[in-house]
Amino acid sequence: MTDALPDIGIGTYENTDRDQCAASVETALNCGYRHVDTAEMYGNEAAVGEGIAAADVDREDVFVATKIHSQNLAYDDVLEHARGCRDRLGVETIDLLYVHWPIRTYDPDETLAAFDRLREEDVIRRVGLSNFTPALLEDALDRLDAPLFAHQVECHPLLQQDELRALARERDHALVAYSPLAKGIVTEVPELVAVADETGATPAQVSLAWLLSKENVAAIPKATSEAHIRENLAARRLDLTDEQVERIDGIDRERRQVDFEGAPWN
Repeated sequence: MTDALPDIGIGTYENTDRDQCAASVETALNCGYRHVDTAEMYGNEAAVGEGIAAADVDREDVFVATKIHSQNLAYDDVLEHARGCRDRLGVETIDLLYVHWPIRTYDPDETLAAFDRLREEDVIRRVGLSNFTPALLEDALDRLDAPLFAHQVECHPLLQQDELRALARERDHALVAYSPLAKGIVTEVPELVAVADETGATPAQVSLAWLLSKENVAAIPKATSEAHIRENLAARRLDLTDEQVERIDGIDRERRQVDFEGAPWN
């Protein structure tokens, strides 16, 4: 397993067609990705595992992350379901396991103690959290014995997550941006379109490059076609100027894509 979190990964949310999911993961790895993100809730861990196994890349070079469903966060359930995730992925150890949402059966003491135990038993290598508010994140950090490796949240130029990015820097964990293209909305953002025109890139690449310009930030854009997989990866080579980054920083409107009544921030 690679020691560091690769700064861009392949997201697999809503990629539920088994053959397509396996093929997109295999393609991404063969194109140069080394970070694959899935979740128990997505129902595609077996397909992700097939894609990893089929790729012309050594397993130890691939960073594999998944998440425990919010209905399975009681202590014993976490232990059982983490092993199920591992088996479906076809790996000996999960590189990074997240608490997917701090809702439903999430209990800070029970849930986080189970994650600590999984790490001690080498079922997982690293502990992650996802969709936590700053207050919930601080509380979890106080309870975990294991160091927090990553916090995954929606993050893009229309939801910049300044406070959570600052916490990632201060508490020395990665912020992993899901929906980094705002489900395609970034293609319509005038500031991103303007920078894309200036750089000869696409607005999607500009959004990803902006994220990667930030300290302790990685991104996991979802893509299924080889063209989009390659387009997203090429954002790593796009160097934005300080002025371009500042212009994007200055976007003062928000448009969250993943939201529901029971979300932790509501």
